[in-house]
Amino acid sequence: MNVTIYHNPACGTSRNTLAMIRNAGIEPTIVEYLKNPPSREELVGMIADAGLSAREAIRQKDTPYAELGLGNPDLTDDQLLDAMLAQPILINRPFVVTPLGTRLSRPSEMVLEILPETHRGAFIKEDGEKVLDAEGKRII
Repeated sequence: MNVTIYHNPACGTSRNTLAMIRNAGIEPTIVEYLKNPPSREELVGMIADAGLSAREAIRQKDTPYAELGLGNPDLTDDQLLDAMLAQPILINRPFVVTPLGTRLSRPSEMVLEILPETHRGAFIKEDGEKVLDAEGKRII
């Protein structure tokens, strides 16, 4: 299965998402989007495919979001996209693209919605939260 993750290795949610993809037996294409940001077309496509607006896809925490006045409700999606492309740290992460769909994997287990059920046993997130049992089934 062809899977792409827009990844930030400094982010625990992104690391957990990558680990869940690998737990499904998939080695994804990893795009470190801070070094290699998506094109405008790619970003617009991912946001739309995930069923989000630009405002829902922008990252506020630990970014220049407030300094840039991006909370202004009068800003258009195009203006928010311009900001994300100018400063990729504003792109929320991790976006994951598979043939089964696209998700902003926040929380990380959102990725399970677009992966095949081929998980290799239990999965526990970095913070100790159990996500999959020994049979690879989701713990609810």
